[in-house]
Amino acid sequence: MPATINMYGESDYLTAPLASVEDLSRVNTPGGSPSLRPRSKHPALEDPNWEPPEEPTVQPQDVDLTIEPTALTPLQPAVQDQHAGLPDRIFFQTLPFCFMFPGLFGNVIIYSFLSLPGLKLVFMTLVLHGVGTLMPWNMFITAKNYFVDYKLVGEDGEVSSYATNFLPYIGYAAQIPNVLFNWLNIFIQFGGNLTTRIVWSILIEVVVFVFTVVLAMVDSSEWPGVFFWITIASVVILNVANGIYQNTVYGMAARLPFAYTGAVVLGSNISGTFTAIINILSIGLAPNIRTSAIYYFITALFVLLACFDTYFALPLNRFFRYHEAQHERAKKAAKRDPSKPRIPYGHIFKKAFPQLFNVFLVFFVTLSVFPAVLADTCRTEENFPVPPKYYQAVTCFLTFNLFAMLGNMLPGLITWPSPRFLCIPVILRIFLIPAFVLCHFYPVNVERVMPVLIDSDWAYWVLAVILGLTSGYYSSLAMMYCPRTVEPEYAPVAGMMGAASLITGIFAGINFQIVCTWAVTKISFEIPGYEFPMRNCTDRLS
Repeated sequence: MPATINMYGESDYLTAPLASVEDLSRVNTPGGSPSLRPRSKHPALEDPNWEPPEEPTVQPQDVDLTIEPTALTPLQPAVQDQHAGLPDRIFFQTLPFCFMFPGLFGNVIIYSFLSLPGLKLVFMTLVLHGVGTLMPWNMFITAKNYFVDYKLVGEDGEVSSYATNFLPYIGYAAQIPNVLFNWLNIFIQFGGNLTTRIVWSILIEVVVFVFTVVLAMVDSSEWPGVFFWITIASVVILNVANGIYQNTVYGMAARLPFAYTGAVVLGSNISGTFTAIINILSIGLAPNIRTSAIYYFITALFVLLACFDTYFALPLNRFFRYHEAQHERAKKAAKRDPSKPRIPYGHIFKKAFPQLFNVFLVFFVTLSVFPAVLADTCRTEENFPVPPKYYQAVTCFLTFNLFAMLGNMLPGLITWPSPRFLCIPVILRIFLIPAFVLCHFYPVNVERVMPVLIDSDWAYWVLAVILGLTSGYYSSLAMMYCPRTVEPEYAPVAGMMGAASLITGIFAGINFQIVCTWAVTKISFEIPGYEFPMRNCTDRLS
């Protein structure tokens, strides 16, 4: 049995006090000998009121992050995931070069990549699920040319009346369920088994995409109206399932350290850019628009099936099982405590209202022109580098999604302006709406009467970059500031109100797209001495 040391510094087997380091060093010094050290009594023997001193506070820089493999239990994280199980503040205070930036989306991405060693299999799995959560919405809006120029055209070549406002209609079908579920989720917490919700929601999405691929193979030129309503019904079913899937994925990530919620956010940001690139590749590789759509929607099937498979692989990871067990313990402890304080929703909404307004307005302006106005803006310059075949795919979908993703990351480097003044640039973004309307925006199947003031493809492309960059940056800032405006215990509710304001802004912006179409067909004006350039969108340059 190994010897133990008591509180007096003595061993069970040794009656003499232990030698100090200084004494031992003198023994090993030539000519040296251990000096007699007077033995001092423990303070508790001299003072009956003596109490042991408080444990010193361990600063994050003094924390030994090494976990011995022998100390692991089956539910504990493996050594390569050891950092992820520790409090987030330790990482932010020990990261070199002060990488704790105060942005919401930016710092979670930087934090995610710097603080997690090893293969990060759980992290990469949640990135994939983040891509999957926005895949249905991005797939249907990016395939606008397939629906408008091919499927909604009758046998006689006449474009259906549904084609004029096809993207706003898709937006209604997609976002009405989201608006209802997000606002209800603030007051009513939807529960249910995690596996059941994820499995069934992904399976429903897979079935809808299989059905969409089948519709792409079928000739629907004799019944474009029926095809339109079938598509709208598919989008409603798809987005109800996707809303459940998205909320469940974020709930699953919330059980893990903060970096893993950042993984889902990162995947969501990548989703739009990934979809735009797939769209460009399918256009370039396919011989016609129908084959292009088949390749395009099959890609979404592969991504969703990968999400389905990787979800069942997560419980095989000890790190994931460890945090699942921690969450279950916390849930059982919460059930034993019946006291639940009443949440003051009115107080929270009043204090968070400035940032809720910012969130709403950012997405209102963005969705007022994207994708409907941008997707119907035409190439008019003969020497413009983007060919007509790829013009909408590049200048609209790829440009916006790429720069929105970069804008989401910017708060990790800079947070300006402050919460008090954020409303100023957010309100100024309203001028982007008339700017895009005054470009070469020609809605399908209607005649434009409003004069064109911005007669430059390059100017339009720069505006698209500004729209994406400011949308990603200011939305990130507003969502980051929103929980900080209320007391810490109410921050989650404020965050949920911010998410609901985001969806409401999207829905309101989609409604305003129809106003933009109405404006260019009904409003006209003249400027003395200026000749307005008017060009027909159907006569695209080759």
